Amino acid sequence: MKLTKQDIQKALKEVTLPGEGVNIIEAGAIKNIQIFGKEIELDIEVANPTLQYKQSVKNSCIKILHDVIANDLSVKVNLTVNTPPVNTVIKGSPIPGVKNIIAVSSAKGGVGKSTIAANLAIGLSNSGFKVGVIDADIYGPSMHIMFGLSGEKPQAIEVEGKSKIKPLENYNIKLLSIGFFAETQQAMVWRGPMASKALNQLLWDAYWGDLDYLVVDLPPGTGDIHLSLVQSIPLTGAIIISTPQEVALADAKKGIEMFRMKSIDVPVLGIIENMSYFTPKELPENKYYIFGKEGVKGLSEDMDIPLLAEIPIVQSIREAADAGRPAILQETTPVALEMLNMTKNVISAIEERNVNLKPTESVKITHTRGCST
Repeated sequence: MKLTKQDIQKALKEVTLPGEGVNIIEAGAIKNIQIFGKEIELDIEVANPTLQYKQSVKNSCIKILHDVIANDLSVKVNLTVNTPPVNTVIKGSPIPGVKNIIAVSSAKGGVGKSTIAANLAIGLSNSGFKVGVIDADIYGPSMHIMFGLSGEKPQAIEVEGKSKIKPLENYNIKLLSIGFFAETQQAMVWRGPMASKALNQLLWDAYWGDLDYLVVDLPPGTGDIHLSLVQSIPLTGAIIISTPQEVALADAKKGIEMFRMKSIDVPVLGIIENMSYFTPKELPENKYYIFGKEGVKGLSEDMDIPLLAEIPIVQSIREAADAGRPAILQETTPVALEMLNMTKNVISAIEERNVNLKPTESVKITHTRGCST
């Protein structure tokens, strides 16, 4: 019996595109089918560029053809990616009900940015404000762990006839993180457009309700996620996190300059120095400046930006984050008091910014897609 394209199409109707709910034929993903005896060649076009997605589509097609038609078929799958330009998902307007949106950035990884963001969010909530957190560190999410919500999944709710994601809550904080939607050991191998799309979904496909503050924990660097954020929403301001050492300060300066670019123009509310010094329990009066002394203080003076806090290296901060109960919740400890003082300074900086500066506008940047190999 001679194999036909109709036979191939009928079999491939059993292949559903991951996460899309339609079969590969209905989606129009099959662009060409060639048959050479028992050799079949498929040209398939998909929108998701991740290796995991493409491998899943390829394996599903080969398996269904072997199972339905013949196990001895030789199947070759040619996959191409058609990704929409980044600017197709840009919103550029405030999130309804959200008064202030604060970006927490570091430019350099490993300086404790997410830890500071988590404690700041709880500090704001404990000060009487309604607070939400977006974990925008798409490639290395950690907020779901710090808030004790590992393994939890957000549910969908209907709002004004539209399906929205309902953020999870703990410690009176509304939280969304890509960590809720990915397996614990799953690597986020995404190109810029896909990561930017994921960020926009966390922003716009969620029902945040009324919030005084939405804290956005950014990934390290000054790349696509940062650009997508300032394009998508008007930020109230940014807070920079750095350790005192020179290599961290150099990156922190780049982060500040990014927000200060004329094309971006987001107010930098202040800098927080993390891992400022270490004090052993047996020598409570001693301070050891492991990463250098007053490095961030010097940067804040040079760039005329307030120094909002100097957070010491304390083992309990790390332990609290790993346990899903941020250190500021240990209300009477010295480190919790430091975090509370940090929160008060951030609130003052935001209030001063809102009195003295006009609202930030979302960035109007045309971001076209380039070529890659």
